[in-house]
Amino acid sequence: MSTQIVFTSKNQLADKTQMNESSDFVNIVECQREYFNTDATKSIDFRIHQLKKLKKLIRKYEDQILEALKQDLGRDPYEGYVTELMLLINEINYFIKKLRSWARPKSVDSSFFLIPSKSKIYYEPYGVCLVIAPWNYPFLLSMRPLISAMCAGNCITLKCSEFAPYTNQVILELINNHFPQEYLYALDCGAQETEELVKSGYDFILFTGSNAIGKSIMKSAADTLTPLVLELGGKNPVIVDESANIKLAAKRIVWGKFINSGQTCLAPDYIYVHITRKAEFIKAIEEQIVKFYGKDPINHPDYGKIINSNHYQRLIHLLDDTKIILGGNTDEAQLKIEPTLVEVDSHLDKIMQEEIFGPILPILSYKDLDILIHHFRKLPKPLALYHFSTDKPSIHKVNHSLSFGGGCVNDCIMHVTNKHLPFGGIGASGFGSYVGEHGYRTFSHAKPVLERGRFMLADYLPFMSTYTRTKSNLFKMIAKIIGY
Repeated sequence: MSTQIVFTSKNQLADKTQMNESSDFVNIVECQREYFNTDATKSIDFRIHQLKKLKKLIRKYEDQILEALKQDLGRDPYEGYVTELMLLINEINYFIKKLRSWARPKSVDSSFFLIPSKSKIYYEPYGVCLVIAPWNYPFLLSMRPLISAMCAGNCITLKCSEFAPYTNQVILELINNHFPQEYLYALDCGAQETEELVKSGYDFILFTGSNAIGKSIMKSAADTLTPLVLELGGKNPVIVDESANIKLAAKRIVWGKFINSGQTCLAPDYIYVHITRKAEFIKAIEEQIVKFYGKDPINHPDYGKIINSNHYQRLIHLLDDTKIILGGNTDEAQLKIEPTLVEVDSHLDKIMQEEIFGPILPILSYKDLDILIHHFRKLPKPLALYHFSTDKPSIHKVNHSLSFGGGCVNDCIMHVTNKHLPFGGIGASGFGSYVGEHGYRTFSHAKPVLERGRFMLADYLPFMSTYTRTKSNLFKMIAKIIGY
């Protein structure tokens, strides 16, 4: 039987947030560190049990999670299930299956001078970790790094985004009412309190969000030398070359761009289409939008809303002085902007100066791939790049010439659904990665240990005693013989 949650008003949620803001963050860390030091979380059986428990709770709260996503983002329950819950359940199952093999100490070769000895890498949890989640996929991007940290054996504090209050209410209920707070603790606080939280002495931090806030988090973490992973956004380009299957490209770009009303860090941000296919491509985009959302997307039940009025107004202002070639209708009462395609002359246009993070898609054209690659190299490295092509040399050239966090050939976003691939950015789009085994490694310290016996070859070589020129020359000769 599902647990029922009565959704309160935003004012009541704000009162609850204020209670969390007044918490002593240092005490949270100390309490979790004390529990971590009991070594309870280092047990593989304990970790697997907790992962199974979390999976059971996600199933139990499924209806409430999907309803919360609808309240916060206007998400259709089917979309919410496919893009958030299904991915989580699949990854938890994978962690449960693989954890024991990942956790085994890894034996590696010892160098010649250390013979005989044993060299191993032990993967140990960092300790007390902080996960700071965003609002655009408020359940998935809270739980996905959380389960990686749990799998690695850490204690975790989860800071939910204040912009998704209904989903946060479910998360706080799910975590704080079913797990001991010294192991897992979820809280909902504002930006100022988050800065204090970061400085509270955590052993590891993972932040997902904007580039600007990521910089602030990194500065705060530097004060305590806390290692961290930053999962940031960026302007993700799409290349549609002259060899592309235009109908397929349009279908997958429309899905990838306008799901969650464009509020996806991996969404296509702008498109460069080969000039010979531009007119055909625009027509195909229009046809696909109608297929997905009908002729009145704003009132289509599967089409979500912008998270809040501030973000809505920001997007509206981005449309100022743009050439709209498709869409453009808005509804402030519903916080909805229909899928909109705008024509852009150059990268100097206002709409090209920041990540859009909404259902507005600029389109540009190009003639020469080499010139386009040269142009991309001057820009900040994006979180993702998508290339639609059937020309293998072009595909090879793009993948080997450009640096980006991750990407797809002839698709959008779908690389993040593969639990065998890492998810993360590079440069301005962040650093570090997680998902699957990469998540386990990210939240673990790789501890090297050399085990020696009573006898070791190095004990009888000249460098294990007072140095002299004769011994030095002898050692150099031996080193050259064995290839050092």
